[in-house]
Amino acid sequence: MNNNILEYKGYFTKIEYSAEDKVLYGKIEGINDLVNFESDSLDQIETEFHQAVDDYLAFCNDLGQEPNKPYKGLFNVRISPELHRKAAITASLHGETLNAFVTNAIRAAVE
Repeated sequence: MNNNILEYKGYFTKIEYSAEDKVLYGKIEGINDLVNFESDSLDQIETEFHQAVDDYLAFCNDLGQEPNKPYKGLFNVRISPELHRKAAITASLHGETLNAFVTNAIRAAVE
């Protein structure tokens, strides 16, 4: 995994650097709400991320709403009809569903 990616309580961020502002910054990835944070200290950026997540969860709790959950495990992918057909046939030939076939293909690509 990329070493500028942090994870906390199931939430993820990618740490970036702004040369103009001379700060490290990030936002919680994979949710609809915008939650960002920054620090001018390398030693503090992870703490700032953790605080942003904790603040987000507390804010949602105060409002009585469920926080967005990153990566629910459901997404739509647009591919050509021909690739769709080939994937479905290949999955069938291997005795698996199209969902299982795609899951296995993604797993092979990322691991």
